Amino acid sequence: LDLKLKLVRSKMTEFWKEHSKDATVEEMMLDSRARELTQQELPEILSMLPCLAGYRVAYKHRYTSHLLTKAAHVTAVDFMEKFIERNRQVNGHHSNVTFIQADVTKLDVPQHSIDFIFSNWLLMYLSDEELKSFIEKLLGWLRPGGFLFFRESCNHRSGDGKRDFNPTCYRTEAQYTHLVQSVQVEGPEGGQTFGFDIVLKRKVQTYVEMKSNPNQICWLLEKTPRSLNAQNGFSTFQKFLDNQQYTRRGILRYEKIFGVGYVSTGGPSTTKVGMNNDGDDYVTVQTFGVEVLGLDLSENMVDIAMERANAEKLPSVQFEVADATKRTFPEGSFDVIYSQDTVLHIDDKLALFKHFHSWLKPGGQLLISDYCCGEKPWTPAFEAYVKQRGYILYTPSQYVIITYVTAHLNIAIAVKFVYMKEPTLKNTVLIKNFYYLNLQCKALFLLFRSYRKFTCC
Repeated sequence: LDLKLKLVRSKMTEFWKEHSKDATVEEMMLDSRARELTQQELPEILSMLPCLAGYRVAYKHRYTSHLLTKAAHVTAVDFMEKFIERNRQVNGHHSNVTFIQADVTKLDVPQHSIDFIFSNWLLMYLSDEELKSFIEKLLGWLRPGGFLFFRESCNHRSGDGKRDFNPTCYRTEAQYTHLVQSVQVEGPEGGQTFGFDIVLKRKVQTYVEMKSNPNQICWLLEKTPRSLNAQNGFSTFQKFLDNQQYTRRGILRYEKIFGVGYVSTGGPSTTKVGMNNDGDDYVTVQTFGVEVLGLDLSENMVDIAMERANAEKLPSVQFEVADATKRTFPEGSFDVIYSQDTVLHIDDKLALFKHFHSWLKPGGQLLISDYCCGEKPWTPAFEAYVKQRGYILYTPSQYVIITYVTAHLNIAIAVKFVYMKEPTLKNTVLIKNFYYLNLQCKALFLLFRSYRKFTCC
């Protein structure tokens, strides 16, 4: 095994010596359009990052200048001395940066000492054995609550740079996701174990638009404590969703009931504009000319949604695997937030509503349908059902309270509750009449247009 790893490292060293002679951005990205791509993708990548104020950041590759303006300190690491020299020439005048030339598989970093790790096109240059060990190291280096961001070329090469040989390991996004979700380490005090929760996973839209390449994938992960008791026997809430209610088979079964592209009440015969994370959002795009960003924590939901969107050949439709309680967007990003039957999965609804309030423009609208409950006590059968599903149900009056608390009573709020005994066709028609649209979805959707932005959950 040691001999095999040495051979891999030797090939990678030879490869990057060949492609770092002048330390240009074209060499670094292995692409003749590197400067044009960088100009477009930089703001996109940076928009995915959490707030870095006061953070100590460990970083790999070409974003040093931008991270330095956001973090308290940046440690810039690269395998090749030529790239480190160029980085030092550009950013060495800053007092909050340290430069290290090192093989990251041999890097020694104190445990729990880093707030944020940023990696760009690194993991695909590690063997499978090195990768698993390195991910465990990254998890150990981060403090509890710290973040790891990484971006990789999946499935096949993306750059058009000439290569005499190519030792890169092109993995699927599913392989990366499985790996980062499977590693665990002990916390700083011992006893408590920690793992990675997915905050977001999405394609780099710049590559989709400029190169018709959907294989540039980004992950943002948070180091969180593990407790099997908290997720009905699963290590993460996402795994609970994907292995219980939203298995791939279960989603397709919902479609058999409600129609292709729907996992809840609706369908093309009753919905003027149907939008669902199973792909019916393309109707919205075709009808109104908007761009769509759909969020769902369930990987299965997003996978099927992307299959539907790809079948319709609509590159303007984007999807993320994302935790809406942790995802960040600039204030005033959207005009409307719409959610159908998803908030019942979320424990801290007040925090979620504060996110919504921040994301909306002044005068923006929030439309939610959700399963509510009556006052307790509940029947034992209903108690067992809610527990098995992992639902956190509120009464309508509780929703009124958090709506007003979220808005701080500083703005006028129109709260409209529709009580239904038959929550099927009648429900969809009423919602449609109220907003002239009935958007069926099981995820958070963000719709953009030059004169309006629309957000749906």
